[in-house]
Amino acid sequence: MGGDDRRSSYPSSLSERAWALVEPLMPARDRSKGGAKRRYGDRLVLDAILFVVRSGCQWRMIPHDLLPWDAAYRWYRAWIADGTWDRVHDALRDQVRAGLGRDVDPSAAVIDAQSIKSSEGGQARGFDAGKRTTGRKRHIVVDTLGLLLVVVVTAASVQDRPGGKVVLSLLAQRFSSIALVWADGGYANQIDRSLIGWARQKLGLLLQIVKRTDDVKGFQVLPRRWVVERTFGWLVRNRRLARDYERLTLHSETMIKIAMIRLMTHRLTGQQIRWSNHNQRQAVRRLTAETLITA
Repeated sequence: MGGDDRRSSYPSSLSERAWALVEPLMPARDRSKGGAKRRYGDRLVLDAILFVVRSGCQWRMIPHDLLPWDAAYRWYRAWIADGTWDRVHDALRDQVRAGLGRDVDPSAAVIDAQSIKSSEGGQARGFDAGKRTTGRKRHIVVDTLGLLLVVVVTAASVQDRPGGKVVLSLLAQRFSSIALVWADGGYANQIDRSLIGWARQKLGLLLQIVKRTDDVKGFQVLPRRWVVERTFGWLVRNRRLARDYERLTLHSETMIKIAMIRLMTHRLTGQQIRWSNHNQRQAVRRLTAETLITA
């Protein structure tokens, strides 16, 4: 019933344990308001949306053995409007933190931005002269585990400092427990350090800049900053997020939250994430071998 018997076992589909985590967080239907019985269950709708996020396909190309694309898209937008995605995401994040012995209210965070190409047209599209990228910019704040706290998507032409003010303001509103935020040199340099004073005076946040050492060439793992860079790496493994295909920035932000929901369900259930290609599997094997050698 509800279409769940037609669901195929796609790699992006929710496992039984993952669905047991998510099901209590989904909105309950008020039967007193009437209406016909739903044709497609929440699990089937979620599987279709996760297929879009993970595979990067168009909505109209959702496999027919899931459900019609317009039904999936309709519920995707309905859950944006009623705040379902935010509630599910935040509840799972609290569970991950609690499971690792952390307080559900973080005390420190890391901020960064990522410019990414977007498809033609759509809302808030600009040119990032520094990265030579035409598209949008993802401004995110994560906790010390790399879990998403706040995300704001703007045009790529918006620089880190103006975007930082927006995302830090939202952070202060939603997480009064956070007192320290780490950032890179793009948020404060020798010419303009106004964001540090603004964050301290207006928001009560200590913005600490983690600078790169000038005498080191090539790649360098920087304290604290690597956490948010890893989160960006998690996001772009989902093909829908390897580029910004959304017409609205609100939908871009929602796709990021859905990708994090999928990642957190895997963590909570101990389910292994299937690597998308041979190169990623080889990279993990090399890192594992290096860890064993140096141990």
